[in-house]
Amino acid sequence: MNQLFIALQHLVPQHLLSRLVGWLARSELRFIKTPFIRVFANHFEVNMQEAAEPDLDTYPSFNAFFTRALADGARPLAEGDDAVLCPADGSISQLGGIDGGRIFQAKGHSYSCAELLGDPARAEAFENGSFATVYLSPRDYHRVHMPCAGELSAQTYIPGALFSVNQITADHVDRVFARNERLVCYFDTDTGPMAMVLVGAMIVAGIEPVWSGQVAPPPRLPKTVDYKNAPPGISLTRGEEMGRFLLGSTVILLFPKNTVAWESRFSAGSPIRMGERLGTLRSA
Repeated sequence: MNQLFIALQHLVPQHLLSRLVGWLARSELRFIKTPFIRVFANHFEVNMQEAAEPDLDTYPSFNAFFTRALADGARPLAEGDDAVLCPADGSISQLGGIDGGRIFQAKGHSYSCAELLGDPARAEAFENGSFATVYLSPRDYHRVHMPCAGELSAQTYIPGALFSVNQITADHVDRVFARNERLVCYFDTDTGPMAMVLVGAMIVAGIEPVWSGQVAPPPRLPKTVDYKNAPPGISLTRGEEMGRFLLGSTVILLFPKNTVAWESRFSAGSPIRMGERLGTLRSA
């Protein structure tokens, strides 16, 4: 069954399917959005009691429902200035060290930091550093937040495939995170550079950083966005929202050598919520 699932991903028109779902998700027609939202919420047992607006009928589109805000206090932030916060709800796909410039994916699969970032020069900053990969399932809260305070220094949109990023695919598709469409955001922090990579996936209809709106996939009439250089003056505090997915995907965090120690209680498959202590800054 797993092999069939992987084979179908190679055969289906990934981008066409994702753009079609994106059109449906943006629709504000009641006969489209209402059943779409209700079927999804029931099937995935979405907990609307923690949402700022628990009434499904008030959302103008599926996208508005999917990127819903949470009620105040629903995700308390871990205490301590040295805490590296989990950026999103989901589960740990993998976390550990960047060994020989490579990042572990699953079951013998790995990919290079340079190909993930699309920039060998920038990858040097994370040589022998640390990474954490967080998978957001469809039922999860889909806003992405800052693990620590930082100032945006650069961003790069990298086009690519749209394989699913669930564990089955990670186990069987080589270098999936370095092959998929993604937005790479670099931040300057008090302990050095940090990269946050928002990875697109099958039927993910968009990636939206808070400073520019949707950048992946590029809109037909895009807003003015420089994909190579960051807009000036974007500083985000610890725990502040930095972006969101229109349908679920994956966030990868990269830190330099001797910067962060991951919490030992987390391993592949561990459930986690935004705001939990994912690690500790060594130099704090």
